[in-house]
Amino acid sequence: MQISKMEILAAAAVAAGDLRIKSHVEKTMEMREERPVCGGRVILRRYHNRGAFLNLGEEKSGWVRAASVCMTAGVVALYVRLGTQKRNPLLRLGLSLLLGGAVSNTYDRLRQNYVVDYFSFHTGFRPLDRMVFNLADFAIAAGCALFCCLQG
Repeated sequence: MQISKMEILAAAAVAAGDLRIKSHVEKTMEMREERPVCGGRVILRRYHNRGAFLNLGEEKSGWVRAASVCMTAGVVALYVRLGTQKRNPLLRLGLSLLLGGAVSNTYDRLRQNYVVDYFSFHTGFRPLDRMVFNLADFAIAAGCALFCCLQG
């Protein structure tokens, strides 16, 4: 079995789509500008995350970049290794999502030393309302969940 074109396309679509949105946000929004959408449940905002998840390690951005590159390389290696074996299609989709998200965020870190995040949710719970995400973050989370639940 080999990696299918659809799996590669899924990873590429996540990475390209997220990078396209990030570019649009960078060009059309001011830093921390807020635009409510979906009846105010989703807030579009431009934010530069210089660390990892929740800005962890932002004071050590070189380490964050190096870790991001290493983890993305690890995902590529796992993707190639498991891509040559017969596996559950959802597991393979999970790896495609994980790879696409990792490539997009790692590209940002290497190119500009921060990741562009661009939306948050209005929940009424202030700590959650302040978190800002991007499409790659959700692809990584969904990919990890699929991989962890289906690996075995």
